[in-house]
Amino acid sequence: MSMRLLLTLAGLTLATAAAAQDVQFATTTLTAGMHLVKAEVARTDAQRAQGLMFREKLPANAGMVFVFDAPATQCMWMKNTPLPLSVAFIDGDGRIVNIADMQPHTLDSHCSTKGVPVRYALEMNQGWFRQRHIKAGMKIGNLPGK
Repeated sequence: MSMRLLLTLAGLTLATAAAAQDVQFATTTLTAGMHLVKAEVARTDAQRAQGLMFREKLPANAGMVFVFDAPATQCMWMKNTPLPLSVAFIDGDGRIVNIADMQPHTLDSHCSTKGVPVRYALEMNQGWFRQRHIKAGMKIGNLPGK
């Protein structure tokens, strides 16, 4: 690969990362049993596309809640995301449908249980749900409306 092409690719990557970090997120406090989660809210197409991309770290009880336009099967992936994350797929009543662990920088699809429509997905540091004994069937409280 030529040096010029390498520099061009590096510049594009930096420009993409800088532009992506310009997306702003509101925050809310969710409840998961006795635990509080400070969650950034991804409710628009641009916010959901950005997600936690390019983040180097995430505080211990912080995450991102994705609000989808309508209940449906949803899938998440980890493109440009350097953090190992766990995602809880949540129905319209706040009940966790399933939880999946996701590896950094992968394009693998992690989906909600087929045939069970979800309205939300909550991404946290990998293992956060397991360490707090939060499982499918439990409720997440204070989820944002559309």
